[in-house]
Amino acid sequence: MNAIVSAPAARLVHVPLGERAYDILIGSGLIERAGHEIAARLKGRKAAIVTDENVAPLYLDALVASLEAAGIVSASLVLPAGEKTKSFEHLMTVCDAVLEARIERNDAVIALGGGVIGDLSGFAAGIVRRGLRFVQVPTSLLSQVDSSVGGKTGINTRHGKNLVGVFHQPDLVLADTDVLNTLSDREFRAGYAEVAKYGLIDKPDFFAWLEANWRQVFAGGVERAEAIATSCQAKSDVVVADERENGPRALLNLGHTFGHALEAATAYDSRRLVHGEGVAIGMVLAHEFSARLNLASPDDAKRVEAHLKTVGLPTRMDDIPGDLPPAEVLMDAIGQDKKVKGGKLTFILTHGIAQSFVADDVPSSEVLSFLKEKHPR
Repeated sequence: MNAIVSAPAARLVHVPLGERAYDILIGSGLIERAGHEIAARLKGRKAAIVTDENVAPLYLDALVASLEAAGIVSASLVLPAGEKTKSFEHLMTVCDAVLEARIERNDAVIALGGGVIGDLSGFAAGIVRRGLRFVQVPTSLLSQVDSSVGGKTGINTRHGKNLVGVFHQPDLVLADTDVLNTLSDREFRAGYAEVAKYGLIDKPDFFAWLEANWRQVFAGGVERAEAIATSCQAKSDVVVADERENGPRALLNLGHTFGHALEAATAYDSRRLVHGEGVAIGMVLAHEFSARLNLASPDDAKRVEAHLKTVGLPTRMDDIPGDLPPAEVLMDAIGQDKKVKGGKLTFILTHGIAQSFVADDVPSSEVLSFLKEKHPR
């Protein structure tokens, strides 16, 4: 955690990607300071804000006022909330709105919202005029510690999650910790799954710290900011080492191969399952599958499940409301995963807590047998 440095009124994590380098600011009151921070970094004086109908009533006016005070003229687009907004239809809506606002390359597209808005807006920013400046103002814990950092953008299709998109790094990320106070308990828990993931990848001390301090992280204060900043630093380190996910960056997908398949199986219905919940179940499954393959101790899977269950996250497929399709259908979704190479399955498996690794050419028969065993039927 020593890699985090201080900045006035905010913690700063710098992502050193050469010409694409950017800062992540983490702290209180950053939406009110957004105009100042953006104007200090970007030449343009126009912005297109993309947000959703849940976030807009809470924070849009404050962001617009902050931009105006800094001499930045903005236009706003408010979209429906939810995973289904990550679609071709809404991508076209965003692109049209950005062009209608006459946003030029030195101007900015600003994503004000959670991961859905960030992924969709970033994709539009990456393709309109072959690339526009992009600012993330993430308003959920999940987006602050994961999707706003690293430049992965995209939309969902009927074939699976995030299968169409581009790598387009933001120019600035403003993670205002105040906005997390308005999240529901369920949304905060879902984001926490991604925080725990960083410990489970390769930071045993951080995972142990979370086991001891999770109540304070949920309550807010210095522990919350510490957890967010540590997560952002962890992701930054991996992104810098492998920006386009050709190698170690795949480790960030711990739990995601199973989780994405479960999201597809529920038709991205947030009433049944949200992304972080899918990741929580997926991380337990990844540890259990590793134990099944004699790569890790079953006790590690039990420890992971115990912690995630303690904080209130689902950890089993039968925790998902409603019926799930057969294991064979889940296998079809896994076969569409972005990490599949040459038709061979790639999973993030583990030798134990914080000992994750990329496993290539995992036998489909083993995966299917495991899914049948874990399926609630």
